[in-house]
Amino acid sequence: MKKGLIISFEGPDGAGKTTVLEHLLPLLREKTDRNIITTREPGGVEIAEKIRDVILDVNHTSMDDKTELLLYMAARRQHYVERVLPALSEGKVVLIDRFIDSSVAYQGAGRGLDTEVISWLNDFATDSRKPDLTLYFDVDSETGLARIAKNAEREINRLDLEKLDMHQRVRQGYLELAEQETDRIVTIDASQNLDAVVASAAVEILKSLEAEA
Repeated sequence: MKKGLIISFEGPDGAGKTTVLEHLLPLLREKTDRNIITTREPGGVEIAEKIRDVILDVNHTSMDDKTELLLYMAARRQHYVERVLPALSEGKVVLIDRFIDSSVAYQGAGRGLDTEVISWLNDFATDSRKPDLTLYFDVDSETGLARIAKNAEREINRLDLEKLDMHQRVRQGYLELAEQETDRIVTIDASQNLDAVVASAAVEILKSLEAEA
């Protein structure tokens, strides 16, 4: 049986990674015989989805930054043991819409919380498991927020209500992560049209799958 893999999709709000993932899945299933599943954070399983509702509720603007971080970690742990680990044990490829890097970018760079603490909590929640490949979809904050404003079908959540400087700090956090972990994180220009972004993502994922063959 082939080794199970985690491929995470990361990016600031409005980067379009969720849309890319939706378009990418059928393409990948045409190109590879690997068993591929998709999931998301926070969420993916019942308990984590309920935690997601609490975190992202637009009425919860008084939420403390550390409370937010711990809720994300609780959702991550439940999702990891209930959804990700079983899939990995069956040799599946797990495509995750957000994973450990989101906490470093949002709660670390964005909120200003201690990144060493966040890294420790990530390791605690995932038994120190990192993605085999991370696709970081990069777009400037102004473009990302403009996309959100134009998309009437997109879920508007509490993080979307943050000011521009918060989103800029998050993006900078991602860019620094991508520089630090070049062996794992591949940056994709998400300002391109959808077809181009999907094609770029497909190339990187197929390359990763071939390397594991």
